[in-house]
Amino acid sequence: MTTDSVEAITRHPLYAELVTKRKRFAWILTFLMFLFYYGFIMIVAYAPKSLAVPLWAGSVTTVGIPVGLSVIISAFVLTGIYVYRANGEFDRLTKSIQEDLR
Repeated sequence: MTTDSVEAITRHPLYAELVTKRKRFAWILTFLMFLFYYGFIMIVAYAPKSLAVPLWAGSVTTVGIPVGLSVIISAFVLTGIYVYRANGEFDRLTKSIQEDLR
């Protein structure tokens, strides 16, 4: 890629929109993942007995198991949300930029 083509891409108004939208969306998802993960860690650190409660009377499984699984599942869900938007809106913007510069 030549310097001229790089400059043409970075000057394109859709490129600025793409970078802004993608960065904002990535930070929102990052914040949510930190919220889920560190929320779980804070509960483990400061209120571990709340996770040690059995799911039902006589159960060996505690509340901590489904809560921990929800943290793991949330990572997959957030990744899926990002991929869905990246393959839709972000790819459309990228294609528009490519077509305009041909």
